[in-house]
Amino acid sequence: MLSFRSLAVRPLRGLPTRPLSTQSIKRAQAAPGSYHVVPGDHAQDPDTNVVVEDYRGMTAHEILKETGHTRTDNKLRHFTVNFGPQHPAAHGVLRMILELNGEEILRADPHIGLLHRGTEKLIEYKTYIQALPYFDRLDYVSMMTNELCYSLAVEKLLNIEVPARAKWIRTLFGELTRILNHLMAILTHAMDVGALTPFLWGFEEREKLMEFYERVSGARLHSAYVRPGGVAFDLPHGLLNDIFMWATQFGTRVDEIEEVVTGNRIWKERTVGVGIVNAEDARSYGFSGVMVRGSGIKWDLRKVAGYDAYDEVEFDIPVGKNGDCYDRYLCRVQEMRESLHIISQCLNKMPPGAIKVDDHKLVPPPRASMKESMESLIHHFKIFSEGYSVPPGETYSAIEAPKGEMAVYLVSDGSNRPYRCSIRAPGFAHLAGADFMMRHHFLADAVAIIGTMDLVFGEVDR
Repeated sequence: MLSFRSLAVRPLRGLPTRPLSTQSIKRAQAAPGSYHVVPGDHAQDPDTNVVVEDYRGMTAHEILKETGHTRTDNKLRHFTVNFGPQHPAAHGVLRMILELNGEEILRADPHIGLLHRGTEKLIEYKTYIQALPYFDRLDYVSMMTNELCYSLAVEKLLNIEVPARAKWIRTLFGELTRILNHLMAILTHAMDVGALTPFLWGFEEREKLMEFYERVSGARLHSAYVRPGGVAFDLPHGLLNDIFMWATQFGTRVDEIEEVVTGNRIWKERTVGVGIVNAEDARSYGFSGVMVRGSGIKWDLRKVAGYDAYDEVEFDIPVGKNGDCYDRYLCRVQEMRESLHIISQCLNKMPPGAIKVDDHKLVPPPRASMKESMESLIHHFKIFSEGYSVPPGETYSAIEAPKGEMAVYLVSDGSNRPYRCSIRAPGFAHLAGADFMMRHHFLADAVAIIGTMDLVFGEVDR
C-alpha cells in the first residue's frame, strides 16, 4: 500500500471558469473537492496547504498570476479534455490533451505516433531503389517533392548529374505538387471553420492535377516518378499542352476562391490575430516554409539552394507581416500564383533530350532494348533485385517542400542498402509549437491553428 505522505495531491481546480453554454460540459465537470493523486514532490501552493501541480510544472497560483487572475475572482476549476484522435479537424490521427479554463486553452499537449510505421528502420532493409516508394507515404498530399528530396540525396552520394530535361520535368511537377498541396491546405482549413463551397470548387482543380500525375506515372497518388538519376518516364504526347490549357484558367479559379474567402467577415474573424508567431519564435521553434514566411522571414530553399532548375526560373517569395493564420493563408494563395508563373517558364523552356543518366547500372534500360539485348535484360534484373551499391559517405539534402523544409540525412556504408536514413519532416517541428501557438486562445481557435499548420501525419509520425 502506498502512503499518502509520499504522494502529492492535486485538486481538479484550475482557473476561474466562464459560464458555458453546453449542459454536457457542465455535467462533465468534476465535483468540487475532487482530487487526482499523483506521485512526486511538488511545490506547495502559497494560498493553501494543499499541494497542486499543473502539467507545465506550474502551480495554480503561478498560472493565475500569468493570466492576471487571483484566487478571489471565482472558484477554481480546471478542465482536461481530449481533442481527437477521431476529430474531423485533427487532419489525421492527432490526439491532443487540452487543459482549459472554461473555453480558454492553458496548455496543449500533442500525442503523436498513432500513424507510426517505422519508415526509417524499414528503409535500412531495402535497396536504394526499393526505399523510394516509402517517401510517397510520408506527406501523401505532396508526393513528388518527397521523392525529389530522397533522390537528390542519393545523387549526391553517387556524384552524378541529372540531364537538363529531367531537371525541368522535376521542377514542373514540383510546382504542380505545390499547388496540389496548397489547395488541400487552404480548402480544408476553410472547411474546418465552416466554409464548404471553396472546398468543392478546389477539389475539382485537384482532380485535374491528379490526372496529370496519372498520365505521367500511371498512379494518381503514390507515383514513384522522381527517381535517383532522373525521372521514370518521359512526358506523354500532349501533356504539356494540357498543362498549359489548365494553367490558363487556374488563375481565375484562384480569384473565385479568394472572392469567397479572403474578404469574408467570418473567415477574417476566425483567422486574424489567431496563432500569432513572430520571427524570433519561428526561428526558435524550427519552423519553415509558410510558417516562417508568414512571420516576415524571406526564406525559401528554392532561392537559397537552387536545386534542379530553380536557379533558372524567376519568382517572388510572398511574406506576411503579422504572423497570424490570415497572413499564412494569404501567403499560400500567392504561392499558388507564383507556382503558376514557374510552370509557365517550365513549359516555355522545356529542353529536349534524355530523362535519365546514361548508366544502366543505376537506371534500368529501355524496355524495348531488353527484348534485343541480353546485357540490357541482365542490367534490368540486377537493378530491381539486387540494386546498386552507393559509395561510403553521408549527405544532407534539403528542399523547399510545400509544407516547409523537407530534408533527408543519408548515410551509406558502401552496400546496396542505406545504413541510415533520417527524415526531417516540417510538420513535426510545426506541431511541436502547438502549445505555444494555442495558449490563451479559445477552444474553437485550436481548429484554426491546426489548419494553418498544414499537418499530414504520415510525415509527422513516419
